[in-house]
Amino acid sequence: MSDAIRKVTDATFQSEVLNSSVPVLVDYWAEWCGPCKMISPLIDESALTYAGRLNVAKLNVDENPKAPSQYHVRGIPTLMLFKDGQPIATKVGAVSKSQLAAFIEDNL
Repeated sequence: MSDAIRKVTDATFQSEVLNSSVPVLVDYWAEWCGPCKMISPLIDESALTYAGRLNVAKLNVDENPKAPSQYHVRGIPTLMLFKDGQPIATKVGAVSKSQLAAFIEDNL
């Protein structure tokens, strides 16, 4: 995982995501999830590409059940973009590099 990515937990979700002054892309994932591992390099790359304009965070759903439940995460990987403390866009499932870029650009 890139240094540009923040690892968030249920305990830090409020401060790292909801109270962030810039938009935050949250990657809900799990160790055993193949598609999660598949998109991980794209998430890392996006964190570097959008540095300064977007924070990128990863939340392990097995270790942190509260936030996924609160935001109705039903499948993983789920990418959720938060702006001003609110989820404004969600994408479920593995995405290509171009799909991820379009998702971020359309919602920044």
